[in-house]
Amino acid sequence: MRSLAFQPVNLSLSNYRSYLLSIAFIAGNLILPQICHLVPDGGKMLLPIYFFTLIASYKFGIRIGLITALLSPLCNHLLFGMPPIGALPVLLIKSSLLAVAAAWIAQRSKKVSLFLIAVTVIAYQFIGSIAEYIISGSLPMALQDITLGFPGMIIQIVFGWLILKSLAKYEC
Repeated sequence: MRSLAFQPVNLSLSNYRSYLLSIAFIAGNLILPQICHLVPDGGKMLLPIYFFTLIASYKFGIRIGLITALLSPLCNHLLFGMPPIGALPVLLIKSSLLAVAAAWIAQRSKKVSLFLIAVTVIAYQFIGSIAEYIISGSLPMALQDITLGFPGMIIQIVFGWLILKSLAKYEC
């Protein structure tokens, strides 16, 4: 699979479109976890709260990515009680790492490929797992997103690539 030319869009915070896009991605990160939580351990297994953060950050840059990364878990917690308050710090760290990794890789490569999306997902999970280990002191807990959440990582990579590939055609 070859890489496609890709033009990330970096909207400023003074552009109203930044906020409209952020709201749309946050809404996706509110709805998708609710659907996944219908499956036992669906949230832990499918990692749905990260999906739209990946898309937002890779295509629309660090600003929209970080807004999505930070507000999605907070809104989910306030509206639905998930993630639980104890999990919020780690989730916020991992979401932010995803936003930074995705925006950086997209900006530097100006390409989208399965490989680049996989690198993005592996990078945020690896660094995030180290942060989670430092915070929790529990190796099994720190590795849970990688072991139990492996299907979710594959979904992020494959469906993230398919969506970003389709967005590569559009100059937003």
